[in-house]
Amino acid sequence: MLGSVLLLAGVLLIIQAEALLSVDRPVPAPSQNSGTQPARRAAPIVEAHRRESARKIAQNLIAPPQLEPVELERVEPRPPLTDLGLAVPPRAPMPEDWREVLLYRSVATSSAIFESMGREVIISGVQGIDLDGSCLFHDVTWPCGQRARAAFNSWLRGRALKCFVPPDPERFAIAAPCRLGKQDVGAWLVSNGWATALPNGIYGKAEATAWGAEMGIFGPPR
Repeated sequence: MLGSVLLLAGVLLIIQAEALLSVDRPVPAPSQNSGTQPARRAAPIVEAHRRESARKIAQNLIAPPQLEPVELERVEPRPPLTDLGLAVPPRAPMPEDWREVLLYRSVATSSAIFESMGREVIISGVQGIDLDGSCLFHDVTWPCGQRARAAFNSWLRGRALKCFVPPDPERFAIAAPCRLGKQDVGAWLVSNGWATALPNGIYGKAEATAWGAEMGIFGPPR
């Protein structure tokens, strides 16, 4: 009697389980095609060239996808838009024992030479104008050498210059780069036309500017 009851209960549980499963089964949607022909399956899309996407290989570093060599093309570099991007010739290295020293009460003796504290210093990178030199502008001759020295002295006004010089004063004049504050002395002389740039030096553009603006020796009497 007990076995029959258990058998009956098991049959009831199976019937109930089938009813629950039938509810969760998806019901196929009715076909929208008119007629009896079955719907065609969409053909798979095949890429002409398989491309890999970029992949992250570190926290802040992303590796670009690899490209086939045939996809790369070498082109000629673009020329610079102006000459400003071109590198200038490097300055000549200074001796190791030379140091930047303040030279007080500087007095110009020519357009590119001055004396200070027992030293005679020639501004490096420039060609000065002879003190007795003369210049010609539109058939007018004028003493540009004396005028260049006067302009240099007027600009210095006895102020101190910072120059790279040897530790001890030399018996002869030495060529050295100098600055007045933040202004390069050689650049000031050439850009104002009171000296010319040495060949292959760093002041070539400054001389071209002075010549175009008729500054100093390139202009009328001043």
